[in-house]
Amino acid sequence: MKTTKKILLSEQDMPKAWYNIVADMKNKPLPMLNPGTKQPLRPEEMEPLFAKGLVAQEFTTERYVEIPDEVWQLYKIYRPTPLVRASGLEKALDTPAKIYFKNESVSPVGSHKLNSAIPQAYYNKIEGIKHITTETGAGQWGSAMSIACQHFGLDLQVYMVKVSYDQKPYRKFVMQTYGAEVIPSPSNRTAAGRALLARDPNSSGSLGGAISEAVEAAVTHPDTRYTLGSVLNHVILHQTIIGLEAEKQMDLVGDYPDVVIGCFGGGSNFSGISFPFLRHNFLDGKTTRFIAAEPASCPKLTRGKFEYDFGDTIGMTPLIPMFTLGHDFQPADIHAGGLRYHGAGSIVSQLLKDGLIEAQAVKQLDTFEAGVLFARTEGIIPAPESTHAIAVAIQEALKAKEEGKEKVILFNLSGHGLIDMTAYDSYFSGKLTNYDVPESMIQENVSKLEKLT
Repeated sequence: MKTTKKILLSEQDMPKAWYNIVADMKNKPLPMLNPGTKQPLRPEEMEPLFAKGLVAQEFTTERYVEIPDEVWQLYKIYRPTPLVRASGLEKALDTPAKIYFKNESVSPVGSHKLNSAIPQAYYNKIEGIKHITTETGAGQWGSAMSIACQHFGLDLQVYMVKVSYDQKPYRKFVMQTYGAEVIPSPSNRTAAGRALLARDPNSSGSLGGAISEAVEAAVTHPDTRYTLGSVLNHVILHQTIIGLEAEKQMDLVGDYPDVVIGCFGGGSNFSGISFPFLRHNFLDGKTTRFIAAEPASCPKLTRGKFEYDFGDTIGMTPLIPMFTLGHDFQPADIHAGGLRYHGAGSIVSQLLKDGLIEAQAVKQLDTFEAGVLFARTEGIIPAPESTHAIAVAIQEALKAKEEGKEKVILFNLSGHGLIDMTAYDSYFSGKLTNYDVPESMIQENVSKLEKLT
């Protein structure tokens, strides 16, 4: 492990507003649709499910949205997060590329998810909401909402995808320590969960199914709202604080990224690191590339279809214009539980459709190989989700070596893996495998979608 260089900001340099990329997109995302009428969704139709302040952010076209002072003060507990020059990794790869990573693992819950959990809890609190439901894949979002709800005095019920509930018990313990109730999904608590279990009594669950349960629990209980950890515009808006900080930090060292990389489940951390830099492609003629790194076992961006689809498995959410594998898609039980989602957010989907960003699918064994190399050279054990971004960053650095060209690479280290060590144990003991998704499975699922685009 070589000594690395951290680029730090003072709290006075923290952004005071989030960035909304929709304001600068030539082709705006298509609207979400009411699943009953198939007409564009109106803001008031989302208010029974989400806090009004979040609904307003979901539909805004303003370029910047001011961060409330109470949220900003809580951000200061762990922000600004460090930007780090990965000199140890550069040396191991013998590359002329400069590799930087934004270290979001320093938050109290060990991931970037707190960036949106704090404002989501805040907007529910000021509206007078008392109870929150949500879902979580690997547990990072559930952990973040748990501590945010505890701060604002909100009760929280978390539907955790069953395979991660079993694989990652310490994440469950973290949520319980912060005061949340954690329920493995699918469960018998909801009609949606019972329907999923009727289809497959041994189901290991999916993010789409857990969303169905959390949404149902919210709409069937008084004084309760739902929160989502990715996909939707307001979530992505909150996460842009990552890239806004990184932009200032890169400027301090006189570098600017040629490539920006983030792992991809629904879009929150990839968008958070990318969108503030992408605006300079739109407005200033920059030519930075942006790569979303997704699991080969859940390849919605690289092999999915752009179509309107539900954000959940049962079909309770609005219809979202997205790259999707179909809401019935059952992902393999990979350890990157936060990336096991069938679809992508509407903003990212439109950008990919327009060729403004790229996507790469990475096999599970390749991600862990990259994660181990990163741990041994940089001293941080990354979460399985983050290893996807690391793997693509390594590929780009090796390409620079082959071409004999300098290149500046920036990726988002979205979380640490200190409570994912059972996954690393499985990797070292040879128990992990790669998963191939048959094309016939994808085609079968997407063929069921109503053609609305």
